[in-house]
Amino acid sequence: MTPLLPSRVPEGVRPPAPGPRPFGGVFAAITYIAPMMTHVAGFADGSVTWLLVLFGLGMVGGNLVGGKFADRALMPLLYVSLGALAVVLALFTLTAHNKIASAVTIVLIGALGFALAEIDGTVRQGDAFDAGTMSGRFTIALSDLGEATLLPRLLAAARKRAPGVSFTVRPFDVEDAESQLRRGDLDVFVATPVITSHLTVRVPLFRERYVLMVAADHPRVRGNEVSLAGLAAEHHATVFGPSGHVAPRAVLAAHGLLERVAVDATRFSMLPYLLEQTDLVAIVPEYVGEVFTASHRVRLVRLPFETQPIEIALYARHESSRSPAQRWLVQFMAEVLGEQVSAAQLPPTAAPA
Repeated sequence: MTPLLPSRVPEGVRPPAPGPRPFGGVFAAITYIAPMMTHVAGFADGSVTWLLVLFGLGMVGGNLVGGKFADRALMPLLYVSLGALAVVLALFTLTAHNKIASAVTIVLIGALGFALAEIDGTVRQGDAFDAGTMSGRFTIALSDLGEATLLPRLLAAARKRAPGVSFTVRPFDVEDAESQLRRGDLDVFVATPVITSHLTVRVPLFRERYVLMVAADHPRVRGNEVSLAGLAAEHHATVFGPSGHVAPRAVLAAHGLLERVAVDATRFSMLPYLLEQTDLVAIVPEYVGEVFTASHRVRLVRLPFETQPIEIALYARHESSRSPAQRWLVQFMAEVLGEQVSAAQLPPTAAPA
């Protein structure tokens, strides 16, 4: 997420200022930089000004980097920066005797020290993130189904509860989503595949059943149910791609119907356009089908067998690795998307074959 800036300071909350408490070694280096660089490294007195400029450039760079990445991977960045600073300060006892090495070292001390100051400010914010007074941009990954069905609900709620928050939406890729989350390229992603990892947390949102979607005026499938023989007689459209949504194909395979697949596409969003103009049928999640029936000439039909419900879940980094803004995002998305989303649930009993 990009750095968040308060449009006004919430009552009772003061922005934390970077303090010297965790950075005694850095401020000791600042205090004695002139005598160390002249008496130990051998620089002339007139060079101190330029050496302080170098130190200042390191401070500015560290502050920018720390601010940019503190909201992406807070705790990993903190551990890496602290470790690197400890190593650099220890090496300064050796590099201080060489002009070039000592100049490089003070740049690194400035960069690491003030990157940590920025991170420290983020850490000490605690739970002070106020969605009503903060602005910023979150990056989330959704499948095309998520973009069509969940994103509108998410944005509608955000406009009311967090008007300064905006979103960058990236296509969900089941192979790369976890790596993107770990690198800080994503704040969260929503998926149906169960991704097991010690690096992420899975937050269940809701469960869905599958139904059959057909054209509103389909010539053979009529009423609100279809028999197994009728399903086997139709040609199917399925989706198979990076979204990882493979359950419809698995259902067809379990009943020996994969050979009835006439179209195998990569995006669910194309299905209503395809079905309303052909006699193809498709197995889709129920809520998705309900959304499509509101805008396309398609309708939903009960399947002739029970299907394993799918669970849509939110994935994020562990609580300790989230920034205050990311903690708010996870809670917000769980509240908004975790509500009952399918008003009309089909009866659990199937039609006779």
